[in-house]
Amino acid sequence: MENVKVYLHLFVEYLQIEKNYSQYTVVSYVSDIEDFFLFMNEQVIHQLKDITYHDIRLYLTTLHTKKYSRRTISKKISSLRSFFKFLVRENALSDNPFLLVSLPKRELIIPNFLYEEEINKLFTISDCEKPLGQRNQALIEVLYGTGIRVSECCQIQLTDIDMSIGTILINGKGGKQRYVPIGSYAHDAISLYIRQGRDKLLGKLNQAKHHSYLFVNNRGEPLSDRGIRYILNDMIKRTSLTLQIHPHMFRHTFATHLLNEGADMRSVQELLGHAHLSSTQVYTHVTKDHLKRTYMRHHPRA
Repeated sequence: MENVKVYLHLFVEYLQIEKNYSQYTVVSYVSDIEDFFLFMNEQVIHQLKDITYHDIRLYLTTLHTKKYSRRTISKKISSLRSFFKFLVRENALSDNPFLLVSLPKRELIIPNFLYEEEINKLFTISDCEKPLGQRNQALIEVLYGTGIRVSECCQIQLTDIDMSIGTILINGKGGKQRYVPIGSYAHDAISLYIRQGRDKLLGKLNQAKHHSYLFVNNRGEPLSDRGIRYILNDMIKRTSLTLQIHPHMFRHTFATHLLNEGADMRSVQELLGHAHLSSTQVYTHVTKDHLKRTYMRHHPRA
């Protein structure tokens, strides 16, 4: 399709420079847009101005036929709507046909979280006399104690941590930074790991490859998302728990436990680094049982 590659390149620059989106988000946008234009080529439509509402509806039908979830379809349409809005801004088109398309209602995905007794078991697994045990203890204390994303956890540098006031500088999505507090348990676990375990693990690296990442693997290299997932699954195997765990569950657990204990929504939103309150509100459903118990316990007519 004429000029699509040129405009897509300009759109990528717009997302990176003006919107300050992460590389992961930009790649996702590009994938959605390229998928749509591949479909348009199959329909023998080669002019941007020739794309109509009917063509978009046909594309949506194809996505439904391929059994894409409503969430995925909604994301694709949102990406295309943004791209065509950009095309109008650049005077490549006079109007945006995607404005006529309503996004499918998204399914309510209930986040999984750990109960207090479950997470307490994880805190008793690590052998804190050994370097890897010290690292693992510091890792789960940070994940649960701050609610940060796993990708954010992997990027923590030693210089991001201020032990004197108990905060960590987090580099979040879209280059946004925020400070998160760390509690006494995380503070002590990090201190022990930095003083002892990290240096021993880092000692396995060639001096020239030394770095300032907080969390390292058993070879002294920076710990990856995949490495964190492996560590957590290994810890679960060494408990009596039978649940399936993924790193993001610590983030869900952090938010759920805060709300259950009466934290206000805005504070939790800021701690999680959510741009919109609606992203935080998904956690309120898990507090309903807590509210019901409180009502039954305290209301005189319960």
